[in-house]
Amino acid sequence: MKVLIKKEDLKRRIKELAKQISEDYRGKTPVFIAILKGAFVFLSDLIRELEIDCIVDFMAVTSYNGSTESSGAVEFLKDITMDIQGKDVIIVEDIVDTGLTLDYIKKVLELRKPASLKICVLLDKKKKRKVKIEPDYVGFEIDDVFVVGYGLDFGEKYRNLPEIYCYEER
Repeated sequence: MKVLIKKEDLKRRIKELAKQISEDYRGKTPVFIAILKGAFVFLSDLIRELEIDCIVDFMAVTSYNGSTESSGAVEFLKDITMDIQGKDVIIVEDIVDTGLTLDYIKKVLELRKPASLKICVLLDKKKKRKVKIEPDYVGFEIDDVFVVGYGLDFGEKYRNLPEIYCYEER
């Protein structure tokens, strides 16, 4: 596999994102909702770089079902455990490509009446977009390649890799 994003670049960009979020939410305590399983590594590094207090919760959905292509059908696996009504919420996602999953999650959370709802993604594949959804915070824009490492997987493997790699099926 070929390295797409080196760990030094990940660390630098996450620090920049945390600084921007800290400035945007100064005096507030946002709720970060990480989408499992892929976003847990990103979330962990992101919140440790914040200069503000925060609350963390998790949601799990799937649309890949072991494939390298999203099926487009979103399956809800785990809901958040807290009431977000009136709270500032930031969805933390590892990657957005078609946007179908993130659009679904956003609509579900909007029904719960947060004070604000923003999206922070590590990786953005704009060329794959099927719905109009734009993240508020983006780590890196990437081409249409399947990636693993740094929390991202294929068949539940490769999440532990410290960098992001282009994955090629053998």
